[in-house]
Amino acid sequence: MFDTLFVEPGSSSAIPLHLLETATYPDWLASQPTFTQHWLNSVGFTATPESYWLQPDAQGAIAQAVAGVKSRDDFWLTGNLARLLPDACYQLQDLSAPQAFNACCAWGLGAYQFTRYKSATKSARARLVWPAEVDREAVKRTLQAIYLVRDLINTPTEHMGPIELAQACVAAVAPHGATCEVVEGEALLRQNYPAIHAVGRAGAQPPRLIDIRWGEAHHPKLTLVGKGVCFDTGGLNLKPTNGMALMKKDMGGAAHAVGLATLIMSARLPVCLRVLIPAVENSVSGNAYRPGDVIATRKGLSIEITNTDAEGRLVLADALTEAVSEQPELLIDFATLTGAARIALGTDLPAFFTAHELLAQTLSEAAKTTQDAIWRLPLYEPYRRMLDSSIADLNNSPTSAYAGAITAALFLQEFVPAQIPWVHFDLMAWNLNSRAGRPEGGEAMALRAVWECIQYFFLFKKR
Repeated sequence: MFDTLFVEPGSSSAIPLHLLETATYPDWLASQPTFTQHWLNSVGFTATPESYWLQPDAQGAIAQAVAGVKSRDDFWLTGNLARLLPDACYQLQDLSAPQAFNACCAWGLGAYQFTRYKSATKSARARLVWPAEVDREAVKRTLQAIYLVRDLINTPTEHMGPIELAQACVAAVAPHGATCEVVEGEALLRQNYPAIHAVGRAGAQPPRLIDIRWGEAHHPKLTLVGKGVCFDTGGLNLKPTNGMALMKKDMGGAAHAVGLATLIMSARLPVCLRVLIPAVENSVSGNAYRPGDVIATRKGLSIEITNTDAEGRLVLADALTEAVSEQPELLIDFATLTGAARIALGTDLPAFFTAHELLAQTLSEAAKTTQDAIWRLPLYEPYRRMLDSSIADLNNSPTSAYAGAITAALFLQEFVPAQIPWVHFDLMAWNLNSRAGRPEGGEAMALRAVWECIQYFFLFKKR
């Protein structure tokens, strides 16, 4: 996959690539040969972030490339270069090992393209020499996981419904020796997953619960849960056109869960891993669940349906109930759950919720280390009253529009015992615009931060 992006060291034809900070650029330029100084001054290069220039040699070939960066410690410092630089082989200059690792990851992420439906595509042509100090396998694992997340989210529901999502999960985890069982259709009722069935029963494809297992039973338990709503019409509370346009991405939580799972498995992290993905379409049909209905859940709590467009928390409720039955040492769920989180934090910053203070601290530190931004929102208990129902144990969507991300997280908390370290991510899973290393389309958000966190959590046992 990455042979077209990276090459082995030792190529005499590799072009030096200098990543230069604006603040220190004058000192660097002063240390260069007179020709380089004259050339870069003549073209007006000042190392402005995301600018680049090519210096020729006496024969007119590229002698070296220079690119401006805000900071050489920025994770995304090479995010545009794989697609901007001409067809050639480049070698990074004077970077530390962490900087070189980030540069390789950003190079690969910037080169990503979703080409499944393109009749003709122009692929990235620039290649990067592997820096000697970089863990290549760690780079490849990271890129493969994020590519998988992006591919799954970018694929339209026509080719990524509940059936295809289950097939994609099997294809992703089978090479690592994982097992995958699927509970489908009416079997969900027989095996007591009534909320998943209720949400998905109107879909053209039957709803299902995808259950992935990997690792040794004696290892500590890690469980991931991902919201797999393959398309969300809003149900009978139908979304308007602009609200439905990106709803193929509503299985973004599932994509994150399976992408992170492949990262864990390929790194052989010593955990007993389980991944639970409720896969449904929230559709409109004669048997669709309705506002005013009261539905059952696996835990036994009844839920009054006040809005059929608040379906993600319903399918997650059953999946979380099953997840906690095995008392995992860490439980993480990913979901494109609320527009309220996007209003509060914007589309680039995932929200996370947890009642476990040391887990929150570890996650925040991991986010800083990896430059993979997340932001903690509170599980503010007084808002729990907004979930009260006069005819059921809970309602699924408070009538108030305020604090929607918090009340959704509080709803999920009803299905997770307090003693289990649990974190809930409410994320966009989509880039509305292209930025360095992050093309418009499906995106893995918080994945690198969570991977850093769980390595610390399970390898160092400090929580």
